[in-house]
Amino acid sequence: MEIQEQKFSKAFTSTTALNKNSFSVTNSATTTQKKQIKAMTSATPQVFNHLYFEPSKHPDQVIPMIHGEQYLVDGEVRQWTGKIDKVFSPIWNQETGQPIQIGTYAFVGEKEAVEAVNAARNAFSNGRGEWPRMTPSQRIACVEKFVKQMKQVKQEIVNAIMWEICKTTADAEKEVDRTIAYIFDTISELKKMVNSSSSVVSSGGIVALTKRSPLGICLCVAPSNYPLNETYTTLLPALLMGNSIVLKVPRVGGLCHFPTLSLFQSCFPKGVVNVIPGAGRETLPPIMKTGIVDILAFIGSSKAAHSLQIEHPHSYKLRCVFGLDAKNAAFILPDADMNTTINECILGSLSFNGQRCTALKILFVHESIAETFTTKFCEAVDALKIGLPWEKDTKITPLLEPSKPAYLRGLIDDAVEKGASIINKRGGQTDRSFVAPTVLYPVNSTMRIYTEEQFADVVPIVKFSHIEECVEYAINSHFGQQASIFTQDAKAIPELLDVLVHQVSRINLNCQCQRGPDNYPFTGRKDSAVGTLSVFDALRAMSIRTMIATKEDEKSVELFTNVMVSRKSTFLRADYLQ
Repeated sequence: MEIQEQKFSKAFTSTTALNKNSFSVTNSATTTQKKQIKAMTSATPQVFNHLYFEPSKHPDQVIPMIHGEQYLVDGEVRQWTGKIDKVFSPIWNQETGQPIQIGTYAFVGEKEAVEAVNAARNAFSNGRGEWPRMTPSQRIACVEKFVKQMKQVKQEIVNAIMWEICKTTADAEKEVDRTIAYIFDTISELKKMVNSSSSVVSSGGIVALTKRSPLGICLCVAPSNYPLNETYTTLLPALLMGNSIVLKVPRVGGLCHFPTLSLFQSCFPKGVVNVIPGAGRETLPPIMKTGIVDILAFIGSSKAAHSLQIEHPHSYKLRCVFGLDAKNAAFILPDADMNTTINECILGSLSFNGQRCTALKILFVHESIAETFTTKFCEAVDALKIGLPWEKDTKITPLLEPSKPAYLRGLIDDAVEKGASIINKRGGQTDRSFVAPTVLYPVNSTMRIYTEEQFADVVPIVKFSHIEECVEYAINSHFGQQASIFTQDAKAIPELLDVLVHQVSRINLNCQCQRGPDNYPFTGRKDSAVGTLSVFDALRAMSIRTMIATKEDEKSVELFTNVMVSRKSTFLRADYLQ
């Protein structure tokens, strides 16, 4: 077995290079990244030393050791004997001065990736496989069996999320619980869909039954920041509709998927669910080039999504469901309620360290209240507790990407060079995987952070004089997911609102941007999304309307009815699910 160990130093000068703008993974940082990290860490004292893990002080914390040298293909959990990386937590051991190993991760290659997609194709078998021919109630039973077993390994999944990407204990538990709730909500929505489509209709002399059928093979590419929940928002609807799956586990955040390999194996027919780890550049393009994939469910950057999309030889065959980049803005008008606005902007910009596509990534504040807002906002930011994920009231934890501190330093330095200042007391403090929340003001359009998605806890604030400045930002942005408007003046809303509805997919009034609740549509314009997700929309995104029709004459209707009543067809039948 070949072990590739990442070499971490006390100065965090060697990393796994992982950027949200690319699905590529390498074993060491680039020369440029190393220089950035070295410069940052040599100039910054280790200010958070007291926050790092000391085993003697945290005896109740169980450090996971998840063996990721496995993958699931064609109903078989296989042992990988090739290249493997050690997986380190962003949490450092204070006693050893090193990051803590929490598992291993296999790098399967092109051969294994193609085997996985071929296994999915064989399981689907052009719609003649066991899974697509099951009735909805039979597929639901398999999924319910899976969820029952998933609950038994919940704590293992929670612990993996907490240690690998440093979500607080409460947020890690919430991610698992929300995922389970999403599955049951999707099952309920599927039952409604089945029941509403079980009626025969007649129009224009044609009798017909219209239902939804699976598209075929779905490639799910999981993200790092919500590795369980956002994966299952596409994977489970695709499964329930009768598609077969290839799941690509992320390099960072992927450990939470390994406890479920045996569950997929035992709960679904052979080859219906295939799970592979590995480098995106080595596994995903070969899968796409086969032309086998019918659905690409991808959550990540628009650049990476496009590069995969164009690898497919049959572009019109491919159904794309993408959750991509975002630069969600808050527009804070002169009469905004200050307390509500501060609270919502703190939650919106800094929940999970700002590592959410739905985070508020830039704040526009009217000049008449800019001084008051920035003062109070900075006070609230500096009051947030920085700590380890399991510590009570912790709000800011280590960043999940090893290369992120150096990237953020580049954004901060660029903004400062071009006229912005770090205006909160703790801003700019960095220690290994910790970056203190940093507020930059005043930010302008010449700065990188004005347009780049920082995906972390650096908050840029722009001062504006006229509403047209906000309008121009929304129009010129390449992203179009969401926006927030803060005001108490009903007369002021339409001018901005009626522009934003053509630029983003959701406008939040006096509240932060967010995905949920899951029965609401989640999508975006421009480079932010393709397709719509919700418990309602996801089932439709993973399927296609298919109709059985005949002329409305006696013999044809009798034939149609006989087939339907016989219940020998899994499609031409009436199903009413409770």
